[in-house]
Amino acid sequence: MRGVVLKAVMVAAALCAMALAPAEADVRILSSPGGQVGPFLDLFEQIRNSGERVVIDGPCMSACTLVLSMVPSDRICVTRRAALGFHAARSIDRRGRSYAEPEASDLVLQAYPEPVRNWISRRGGLTSRLLVLRGRELAAIYHSCR
Repeated sequence: MRGVVLKAVMVAAALCAMALAPAEADVRILSSPGGQVGPFLDLFEQIRNSGERVVIDGPCMSACTLVLSMVPSDRICVTRRAALGFHAARSIDRRGRSYAEPEASDLVLQAYPEPVRNWISRRGGLTSRLLVLRGRELAAIYHSCR
């Protein structure tokens, strides 16, 4: 039970850090380790519907990268500090054991924009190993923030 509460607190903290928007109505992702998919999908749906721009200004790992699937690419920009971390989907059973979710991984991969899918595919696809997209490779896919 303590682990569930700790995970919930971590997800809430990550969502709060992401949802803080300055006056120009940007949503700035400063640092997100990811977490359970559901809260991220809900948040990114709200952002998509609001018309706000997303500024990725730090690490956006795991479930955080779903922003790429939910918010139009022309409303996402990246800074020099941005880094996107991708891995295969996995779940945790009632005993706390992690297991692969290949069908979910396939769905997530197909939901990413084509340039991101291609980048992931060139590196062997979604596996348990973390793939990090940053720097020039990231700037070739997403606009730099101004």
